[in-house]
Amino acid sequence: MSETDTTDDSDPFDAIVDAPFDAALSERYLVYALSTITARSLPDLRDGLKPVHRRLLWTMRQLKLDPSNTFKKSARVVGEVIGKYHPHGDTAAYDAMVRLAQDFSLRYPLVEGQGNFGNIDGDNAAAYRYTEARLTKTAMHLMDGLDAGTVDFIPTYNGEEEEPELMPGLFPNLLANGASGIAVGMATNIPSHNVAEIIDSTLELIDNPHVEHERLMEIFQGPDFPTGGQIIDSKEVVSQAYATGRGSFRVRGVFEAHEAEKDDDKAAGIERLGGGQWQLVISEIPYQVAKGKLIEQIAQAIADKKLPILEDVRDESDETIRIVLVPKSRNVDPELLKESIFKLTDMETRFGLNLNVLDATRTPMVMGLKELLQNWTAAQIEILQRRTQHRLDQIARRLELVEGYIIAFLNLDRVIEIIRYEDEPKAVMMAEFKLTDRQTEAILNMRLRSLRKLEEMQLKQEQNELLAEQDDLQKLLESPARQRTRLKKDLRALRKDYAEDTKIGARRTRIEEAEPAVEFSMDAMIEKEPVTIILSQKGWIRAAKGHVDLGQEFKYKEGDALAFILHAQTTDKLLIAAGNGRFYTLGCDKLPGARGFGEPVRTMIDLEADTGIVKMLVHKAGGKLLLASTIGKGFVAETNELLAETRKGRQVVNLKGNAELRVIREIGADDDHVACVGDNRKLIVFNLEEMPIMARGQGVMMQRYRDGGLSDATTFKLEDGLSWQMGGAGDRTRTENEIWQWKVARSAAGRLPPQGFPKNNRFD
Repeated sequence: MSETDTTDDSDPFDAIVDAPFDAALSERYLVYALSTITARSLPDLRDGLKPVHRRLLWTMRQLKLDPSNTFKKSARVVGEVIGKYHPHGDTAAYDAMVRLAQDFSLRYPLVEGQGNFGNIDGDNAAAYRYTEARLTKTAMHLMDGLDAGTVDFIPTYNGEEEEPELMPGLFPNLLANGASGIAVGMATNIPSHNVAEIIDSTLELIDNPHVEHERLMEIFQGPDFPTGGQIIDSKEVVSQAYATGRGSFRVRGVFEAHEAEKDDDKAAGIERLGGGQWQLVISEIPYQVAKGKLIEQIAQAIADKKLPILEDVRDESDETIRIVLVPKSRNVDPELLKESIFKLTDMETRFGLNLNVLDATRTPMVMGLKELLQNWTAAQIEILQRRTQHRLDQIARRLELVEGYIIAFLNLDRVIEIIRYEDEPKAVMMAEFKLTDRQTEAILNMRLRSLRKLEEMQLKQEQNELLAEQDDLQKLLESPARQRTRLKKDLRALRKDYAEDTKIGARRTRIEEAEPAVEFSMDAMIEKEPVTIILSQKGWIRAAKGHVDLGQEFKYKEGDALAFILHAQTTDKLLIAAGNGRFYTLGCDKLPGARGFGEPVRTMIDLEADTGIVKMLVHKAGGKLLLASTIGKGFVAETNELLAETRKGRQVVNLKGNAELRVIREIGADDDHVACVGDNRKLIVFNLEEMPIMARGQGVMMQRYRDGGLSDATTFKLEDGLSWQMGGAGDRTRTENEIWQWKVARSAAGRLPPQGFPKNNRFD
C-alpha cells in the first residue's frame, strides 16, 4: 500500500441505531401510511384531484394541448409526466389518463381522447402509442388562473421543474367528478354530481351561511352518475348520508323503450312486437358496471335455469345502450322479469358514500355536504384574494413604468440631451427627475418611434384606467362582502356552460324511491309441467316428462333396479330422506331427463357413500310427517322445517349408535292415532297427541322391545279402523275396526296383531 493511500478507520456498525423493533416498525409504517394518504389515494377538496391527475393536466397544459389545438400522442404525455413530475410506472399514469377521458367513468371528462380509450363493455384502452389526447374545456376551467399567482408552485421530485400545488379553477371538480381511492387505514368513495346543482347549493350557502342541511338537499338532490341509472332509496336515506359524509345508495339500471308507441310502455321498457309478443329494453345500467359483464350474468342465469321465464338476451347497443330481453312467453309478467333481473344480476348495485378528503392543511377528514361546501368556498375566496393581490402587484409595477414614461414625455428634450451628452445618463436622469431604477431602464430602452405626442395621451389614459382598476381591486381585497359577491358572479357565469338545458349539464340519474318489490319465489318462474321421478336402488335419479304409468318397466344399469317412483310437477320440491336422519332438497325442474339412466343423486347432494336412502317424497307445504328410528323413538315433523337450502341437507333426526331412520309417514289431516309394530311382531296403538312436534331431535319412545326394534309405524283415524296391505295378487286392503284391545299408552310393549297381519310386519 502506498503512502498516499488512506484507510477509513470508522466502524460501519457505528451508524446502527439500537431501537425497539416495534417502535422502529411503527415509525416507518406511519411514514408510508401518511405518504399514501396525502400523496396518492385521497383527493384534495379544493380541486378534487390526486397528484397523478394534477400532474397529467399540468403536463398537457405545458404541451399546449388546449381544446383549440391539435391532438398529441398519449405516449408523449405519459413520457413527460413520468419523466418530469410523476416517477411511477407508465401503465399507472396512462390508466389514470384514460379514466379522465372516459365519458362513462367521469361525469365531466377532463381529457378528450382520440382513438380507443376503452368502452362501457369493460374492454381496455389501446396502448398509448396508438391513442391521442388533448384537454377539454372543463379542464381549462379547472386550471384557470394558474398564471395569476393564485397557487404556490412546488419543486418536482428531482428539483429540476416546478408544478402547481393545486388547480385554482372555479370548476367544482371534487363533487362534479367524484373520486375513489384506498389508502392505509382509510378510503374515499365520492360519486359524481350535477354541476348546476353544486353551484346552486354553493350560492345558497354564500347567501345564508346558517342554511339547514335539509334546504341544501332540496337543491343538491344527490349523485348524478355518468351512466345515468336510478337511485331507489328514499330522499331521507340520501339526505342522511350527505349529512354525515357516510352512507350508501341502491342504484338500478333503467328499463326504457325509446321505440315504444305508448308512453306507458316506453316508461316501462316494453316494446310490443305484435301477436301479443313483447320484449324488454334496458337503456341505462348502474355506474361502474361493465355492460359485457351484465349481459354475461343474464345469460348465465338463463343457462343455470335461474331465469326460466327469460328466453334470450341480445346486445343491440351502439352509442347508446340497448340490451333486449326476450321473455319465454307472452304471458310472463314484465314486473316479475324486472325484479328477477334486479335480484340476480348487477342491474341493481350498492354505491357506498365516503366523503373522506384532504382539507386545506392536507389533513384527511370525513365531511358532510355543508362542511365540504364551506371549505371549498373558503378555498375559492382565498384564491380570489391571491388573484386580486397578484393583479394589484402587476398594476403597481405597470403604474411605476407609466409614471416614468409620462415624466420622460413632459421633459423629452432634456431626456434626449442627457442621453446624447452624458457618459452616465442613467444616474443623471435618476437624480434630476427622481426616477427609480426600473423607470430609468424602461426610458432608456424605449424605442424612438414611441416618442410621439399620441403616445403621451395613451399613457395618461392607461394610467387613469389602471388607477381605477387598482381602486376597485383594493376595495375588493378589503371587503369580504365584495369578495362573496364577486365569487357569486363568477359561479353564475360558469353555471351557464353547465346549465340544465345543455347536453353536458342535463341531469342523468333519477332519484326516485322504488315501488315495493314484487314478492315472488323462484318457483313462480318455473314453467309447471308434470314429471315422473324415478330413483334406482344404486342412487341414479331421472325425471320422465308427463305422468307415466307407475307400474311400467324402466331400463336400469346392470345390477340396478327401481327403489322409488312418484308423480310430481316441475314446480315441486323433492325431499330425500337418508338413513342417517338427514333430509335433502332437490328442485324437480333441475333433475336430468329420462332418456338415459339419469345421474347419480350423490352428484347433487352431499350423501355419504355408505348411507342409504330411506324415502323419496314430494314436499307439501303445511304438511306433517311421522318420523321414527329403528330403536322405536320418534316425533312429528312439519314439512316446512325439512327444506334445505344447500347440498349438505338438514339434520332432522338425531341418531345414536347403530340406529337408523326407519319410518317416514305422511300424517293425514284427520289422523288421530299412531300404530307401531316391532320386529318382535308386537303391535300397539296410542293417541297421536302423545307425539311431540319437533324440528330436530331423537323424539320420544313409541314402543319398547326386549329384542330387536321398530319394524314400521303409521297414523290413522281410529273411527275408520287400522288398514294394511294384503299380500298376493292385486291391491287388496284389510281394515280392522275392532282395534280397542291394542290401544294403550305410548311406550308400551304391545301384543300380537290381528290374524291376517302381513308377515313382513309392514303396513304397506
